[in-house]
Amino acid sequence: MINYPSSKLPDINTSIFTVMSALATEHHALNLSQGFPDFNCPEPLVELVNKYMRDGFNQYAPMPGVLRLREKISEKTEKLYGYQPNPDTEVTVTTGATEGLFAAITAIVKQGDEVVVLEPCYDSYAPAIRLAGGMPIYVPLAEPTFRVDWDLVKRRISSRTRAIIINTPHNPTGAVMTKQDMDILANITNGTDILVISDEVYEHMVFDGKEHYSVLQHPSLRRRSFVVSSFGKTYHTTGWKVGYVVAPPSLTTELRKMHQFLTFCTATPFQLAIADFLEEEAHYRTLPDFYQAKRDTFLKLMAPSRFKFIPTAGTYFQLAKYDAITTERDVDFAKRLTQEIGVATIPVSVFYHDKTDNHFLRFCFAKGDETLEAAAERLVRL
Repeated sequence: MINYPSSKLPDINTSIFTVMSALATEHHALNLSQGFPDFNCPEPLVELVNKYMRDGFNQYAPMPGVLRLREKISEKTEKLYGYQPNPDTEVTVTTGATEGLFAAITAIVKQGDEVVVLEPCYDSYAPAIRLAGGMPIYVPLAEPTFRVDWDLVKRRISSRTRAIIINTPHNPTGAVMTKQDMDILANITNGTDILVISDEVYEHMVFDGKEHYSVLQHPSLRRRSFVVSSFGKTYHTTGWKVGYVVAPPSLTTELRKMHQFLTFCTATPFQLAIADFLEEEAHYRTLPDFYQAKRDTFLKLMAPSRFKFIPTAGTYFQLAKYDAITTERDVDFAKRLTQEIGVATIPVSVFYHDKTDNHFLRFCFAKGDETLEAAAERLVRL
C-alpha cells in the first residue's frame, strides 16, 4: 500500500469554469459561462501565425519572450500609459496571464507572508498564495458597485503583509478603478515594503467614455508593481495562452526565475505574429466600443426579464441579480439554468473564499449576436 502524500490544496476541486462548460456541452446549452468569445480572432493574425509556422519558427523562443515582441509591448505601453519599460529588463512574455500571476505571486511570497486579496476575485490568486506558503487576507468589495473599501484594506494590513492584489477592470464584477483609487493605494503603500500585483487583462474593455487607469501611469506604484496583461483577451485568442508582465528590473529578475521553471517560454509563432499585429493599433483602440455594443445589446435583450442589472463598467462580463426569480443558491440555480433552460452561466459565490451567496450570476457577453439573442429569448421566460 502506497502512503500517498496529503493534498497541498485539499479544498480545491475542478474549477467551476470547467464544470459549467462541461455541463453546457452535455446539455447542448448556450455557453455564457466561461470567459471566451464564440467568434474568431482577426484573420490577418491567423495568417501571420501560419506564415511563421511555415517559415520554420517552431522551436523554443527566448525564455523572457521574443525580443521584437517585448519591444512592441514596450512601445504600446508608452503610447497608452506614458511609460516605456525596458524590453530587456522589465517585460516578460508568459504563457497566459494566469502563468504570469502565478510567477509573480510565487516570486515574492514566502512562508508566513500575507497577501491582501479583494473579493470576489479570480480563482487563481489564493491557491498560488497558499502554495507559496503565504496566507490570503480577504477584503470584500462593497455592493452594489463593488468599489474598494480602502479603510478596510488599511485595517487588514499587518507587519506580515507582502503584497496587495488588485484587478481592474474587475472579474467578475466589471468594476473599474479610478486614478483616485490608485492615489489611495499609493498612499497606503508609500513608506512600506508592500508590493502590488495588478491584474489588468481587461485593460481594453472600459465603457461609457471612461478610460482604464493603469498602475503603470502612477510613478510611485509602478516601482513596486507587477502589471499582468493578456493578448488572449485583446485579440480573442484565449486558447493561445499569450500574456505578459511588466515590472521593475529587480522584480522582473525574480519573476523570470519562476517563469523559466513553469513554462520556460511561450509558443514562438504566436509571439512573432502578435509582434507584427501590434502595428494594427485600431484593433485594441476600438475594442471598448466593440464590447460596449455587445453589452448594450445583451442588456436591451434582457430588459423584459426579471433579472436586475447595473451595466458593467468594464470586462466582457455582466452580473445579474436573480432574487426576484428564485431563492435558490447561485450554484444550484446556475446548474438548473444549464440543464433546463439551456443557458450556462457562472455563479458568483465561487469567487469568494467562504462561498458568499448574494444571488448573482455572471454572464459572458463576448458572443455573437445570434448567441446573445437566443440566450435572452430563453432567460426572459423565467
